[in-house]
Amino acid sequence: MLWTNIFGGVAVLGSYVLGLAVRPESAGALWGGVPQQLRHLYTAGMFLAALGYLAFTYFLLFRLDPDQARIGGAPRFRLFISLYTWILVPSALWMPLTLRMVEQPSLALWLVIRLDLAAVALAALGMLVALLWTKPRQPRWAWWMAVAGACLFFLHTGVLDAILWPAFFAA
Repeated sequence: MLWTNIFGGVAVLGSYVLGLAVRPESAGALWGGVPQQLRHLYTAGMFLAALGYLAFTYFLLFRLDPDQARIGGAPRFRLFISLYTWILVPSALWMPLTLRMVEQPSLALWLVIRLDLAAVALAALGMLVALLWTKPRQPRWAWWMAVAGACLFFLHTGVLDAILWPAFFAA
């Protein structure tokens, strides 16, 4: 799980840095039609989602013993690794896909971007549900922080990214 987060995190952050470094003039276009008055919501949401991600990652990496972990009563710790992969791989693809869409719009590419965002949102929801069904939940404060963090992460990826942003981008 640690390596998935390291390589996946570098891929996500690298795609953003590289994308904006290579095409800095496209930075504004990535907002699509999101109104200026809503952009502060997105910015705050990004920081809260990142903190949420760190909260559930902390619990899973440092507080939950993989050998004792149970999801719904069965030993399924590897599910978390799959969920991280489904969060990180599409997240790393979003920037290059969207930059391509800005430069050469097409319906097929738009559908791929929508599927990409939906994959992240569904994996974020899966992370939240898996955490809710995870035992042991010790220390309790760390589990609650993980659940709260997963809620914040899902609100951003599921609502702001997968629903609201495409509605404005297409506008």
